[in-house]
Amino acid sequence: MLEMASTTGSISTNQNTKYIVSQVPPFIYVYNDGSIERPKDYPRTPPSPEDPATGVSSKDILFSMNPLLSARLFLPKITQSDHNQKLSILVYFHGGSFCCESTFAVHVTKYCNCVASQANVIMVSIEHRKAPEHFLPAAYNDCWAGLTWVASHATPNPTIRDPWLIKHGDFTKIFIGGDSSGGNLVHNVAMRAGVEALPGGVKVHGAYLNHPSFWGSNPIGSEPVIGFGETPQSLVWSFAYPDAPGGLDNPMINPLAPGAPSLATLGCSKMLVTVAGKDYLHFRDRAVLYYEAVKASGWKGEVELFEQEEEDHVYYMYDLETEQAKRLIKIVANFLRQ
Repeated sequence: MLEMASTTGSISTNQNTKYIVSQVPPFIYVYNDGSIERPKDYPRTPPSPEDPATGVSSKDILFSMNPLLSARLFLPKITQSDHNQKLSILVYFHGGSFCCESTFAVHVTKYCNCVASQANVIMVSIEHRKAPEHFLPAAYNDCWAGLTWVASHATPNPTIRDPWLIKHGDFTKIFIGGDSSGGNLVHNVAMRAGVEALPGGVKVHGAYLNHPSFWGSNPIGSEPVIGFGETPQSLVWSFAYPDAPGGLDNPMINPLAPGAPSLATLGCSKMLVTVAGKDYLHFRDRAVLYYEAVKASGWKGEVELFEQEEEDHVYYMYDLETEQAKRLIKIVANFLRQ
């Protein structure tokens, strides 16, 4: 979701004084004693047998033991007459600059309840590892592992069986989706799905990227020119992936960089990209260029773009009751129903 700068420095040189060695202010602070604070993270909330607002059931599971990886699953309300109904599956990646927030956070859970209910899909929301405890590419690998685990249920011997997926999952309609840095994760997982097989011959049907985090070494469009190298967006990448080959022109953050893999290899059949016209992180222009590049790449799928011109970055995540938020959720839900 919220993504700000990573910087390094200290508030003291006294070895007996606790001081900051790196930070993503005001969301994460790393201290010389190894302690980490994430003061702006939203509170976590437990899963619910039935969400009062939507009727969606949720539960938490471990889907990998090495490394330990977890997810929150969401199942829309199923009536007795639809007891054996097969539902599309959305594997979801939350935002937070690869270093903050959680799939168990209260606002992410509310969002997932809403999407699962309106789109009538099973959601598997992945709790990926975060920097600085686990620098990138850990989160990319975790999200791929989550998708692989879901796909394993299309085989006779799934890894760590989940009854919701076995009974209700339609493995011909698997989607991936995410917001902000989660949208970046979606792109990278979709690229991997284009070159690496999933269990059971499963294919990713569709992918949505809401306000995806893309950047590069040189400014474009409305991005600031003065001090570009010290922008929050530039610095956060250094915080989350300090050893990234190519730095800000690593294809994982800049899919349009020279030498980046062809977007024609995207491993999905359809894609939705959404942007906010007043995105304070300036992700709008790169996401639009990404959309145009996908169309021009020779990729055989269908891609659509939606822009809310008067809104800011991931505006819908923090108030689902506004008309603009409801419109965005409806667009995502319609995409997932196709």
